[in-house]
Amino acid sequence: MLTYPDKQVNIQKISPEELKKQERMRDVLLLLEQLVEREEVTLKLIIDCLYDVGSLNLVNKKFHNQPLNRFMKAIANMSKPILRIVALRWVKKNLPVLVTNWLENQVSFK
Repeated sequence: MLTYPDKQVNIQKISPEELKKQERMRDVLLLLEQLVEREEVTLKLIIDCLYDVGSLNLVNKKFHNQPLNRFMKAIANMSKPILRIVALRWVKKNLPVLVTNWLENQVSFK
């Protein structure tokens, strides 16, 4: 016969208010996930803009030699399509959760 040791199970009672809060934050997460799926083109454009600005700033900061600077900018432009795919996948996976957590912190007044 299989028996289990006597362990006390701690079940926390969640107040209706807390339950409502969790439910609404789950709704926010679902809405943000839908927004990310619908606005994929906008996200691609934002990623492109951020990549252009970031790569130019990085190359200008690290490479002061003019011929090398131009060469590195060309390499940065060639790697843009690959980075766009990786960045879009990361944004789709992480953006809704990050924004939801940030918004929850903004409305918690702690």
